[in-house]
Amino acid sequence: MENLRQRILELKKSLNAVIVAHNYQRPEVQDIADFTGDSLELSRKCTEVDADVIVFCGVRFMAESAAILNPERTVLLSEADAGCPMADMTDANSVREWKERYPQAVVVCYINSSAAVKAESDICCTSANAVKVVESLPQDEILFIPDQHLGHYVSTKTDKRIILYPGFCPPHQRLSPRHIHLAKELHPDALVVVHPECTADVISQADAALSTSQILRFAKESDAKSFLIGTEEGILHGLRQENPGKTFHLLTGGLLCHDMKKTTLESVAKTMEQRRNEVKVPDEVRVKAKLALDRMMAVS
Repeated sequence: MENLRQRILELKKSLNAVIVAHNYQRPEVQDIADFTGDSLELSRKCTEVDADVIVFCGVRFMAESAAILNPERTVLLSEADAGCPMADMTDANSVREWKERYPQAVVVCYINSSAAVKAESDICCTSANAVKVVESLPQDEILFIPDQHLGHYVSTKTDKRIILYPGFCPPHQRLSPRHIHLAKELHPDALVVVHPECTADVISQADAALSTSQILRFAKESDAKSFLIGTEEGILHGLRQENPGKTFHLLTGGLLCHDMKKTTLESVAKTMEQRRNEVKVPDEVRVKAKLALDRMMAVS
């Protein structure tokens, strides 16, 4: 593994590249990255780096966002077929149909979506800023796509009418209140922290519903010593690294995004060596999608 790490560092220098990784990536992939974070943090970081090449260790919609925001840079996706089941639950045609159904609604698009879907939207959001984005809009009717659970969470924080598109994240949707009950029996003093992509009945029993980067900050700032985590298992690596005196447990086993785990050090090295998996967004899509992302960045 050390040889691979050294090879990646050499390639990074020769390509003038930056490596960014989502908090759900494998521990060794997070460790080789220049920056780790959630979708919002990585979107910001990609606009600030001084590099010719961005190597994105995540899934396709994230690399597309990097390409939309950085058209002058080369964006490489570490694993070509790393997708997102939630993002695949809608497409541009479906969004257009829903817009016709609700012509007065402004379309708020969760960043977990394709570039084509972003191009059909008025503004993007992430789990970290969804409430702030919705509250910033003058319209009272919001079509929230594609995650129904994040959309429902937002609806509990605003007086606006939220119309929910029926998408979801499979690992988060499988969490149930029973998982919390069983985990609390084993760890009665632990705080329960979940992702807002979880269902409403899970969120209602949690101490906090936060994005991945917010979870990391919450754990660092909290006086609690034990935490039960309700999101993809990759976040445990950062939590344990940053909080050696605290303990972290998943609410249940199997909280795994298989697409996030497709990236390995081997695939990162091959992608850089071959300059493969370049992500390009057609200009007619990119310009419209960038407007939605820029509006989000301005709110954030």
